[in-house]
Amino acid sequence: MANSYLQPMENKYLKYFKVASLFNTRRTRDIFQVNPTVVPKREEANEIKVCVFDYSPQELEEKCLEKIEDSFRFRDNEHITWINIDGLRKDAVETICTHFNIHPLISEDIMSIGQRPKMDEMDPILFCLLNMLYFNDHTGAVETEQISIVLGKNFVISFQEDSHRDVFDTIRDKLRVPGSKLRQSKADYLCYALLDMIVDHYYVVMEKLGENIEMLEEKIIRSSNTRALAEINNLRKELIVLKRNVSPVRDLVNGFIRSDSDLLEERTTKYFKDIYDHIVQANDLAENYRDMMMNLQDLYLSNVNLKMNEVMKVMAVVTCLLAPATVIGGIFGMNFDRIPYLHNQYGFFIAIGLMLIVPIWMIFLFRKRGWF
Repeated sequence: MANSYLQPMENKYLKYFKVASLFNTRRTRDIFQVNPTVVPKREEANEIKVCVFDYSPQELEEKCLEKIEDSFRFRDNEHITWINIDGLRKDAVETICTHFNIHPLISEDIMSIGQRPKMDEMDPILFCLLNMLYFNDHTGAVETEQISIVLGKNFVISFQEDSHRDVFDTIRDKLRVPGSKLRQSKADYLCYALLDMIVDHYYVVMEKLGENIEMLEEKIIRSSNTRALAEINNLRKELIVLKRNVSPVRDLVNGFIRSDSDLLEERTTKYFKDIYDHIVQANDLAENYRDMMMNLQDLYLSNVNLKMNEVMKVMAVVTCLLAPATVIGGIFGMNFDRIPYLHNQYGFFIAIGLMLIVPIWMIFLFRKRGWF
């Protein structure tokens, strides 16, 4: 009976003494558990949504298709075609890649998980992979969605994981406007516009993180408690996610700038240089946020040490003020027959007076010297 009673108590309290359980949080595992030597298995999407914008300066055809095969007819026309696929299934990805003459290695990258942002050039295709970033206001976390963009002759194919959100609505609105620059340009300009919208949305996420950093700084100044330290650690993890996704995009855009592919017109290169300037600035801003978090951690430690010093100062002052009373009480409390004022009727009051006068004089002296 005793063992059956103690077992639930052990399970309840001993778990807190496992060191791994104190640090192995779910968010930390999500951020750092990336092994490029292990091929992760992607879950097949429940549904696939295929939307097509087939356009020229004069015409626009916008359709949402039921089957991936319905997009095949847009390959060989003379218009510019943007095929956006929401939801990834291996058979669907391989089918469309085979029809549009996309290399099997690219289809493997499209189905990959946790891939580093990159750009590949495999004639007659230009391929880039990066993450769209979103800020979750409820959890305060930076969420990622992998997107793959394939640029071919007169077509752009984009593959997204999530069918419920993206940052391309502005591009869709511009395509619906006759005479817009997107409608007047070729497929390489559409590819630029997609990358530009993704990079510009990075600033929206960084603005949210910047607001959280400012609020956390004010909170640390007001009260440096363990909750503030936990928020510092959480924000540092989100900045790691931001930095990991923003920094490699610089090399991705630089790949487009240096490419000699016939798919890229010379006049479009200057637009990719504009994206390059934006991503360099975003990378610098991410570094600044990282430095600010280090400064916030130093501020937290300084405030904790300052609070501890204040406590120690108060305790030291109290100890000093009680020291005279302790000495006087110890002297007059000794067991000797001959002690001054032992049999004096005012001896007790004289001892109490000394115990009060000396601390009052010490307080005056401490205040004069500015010790508190």
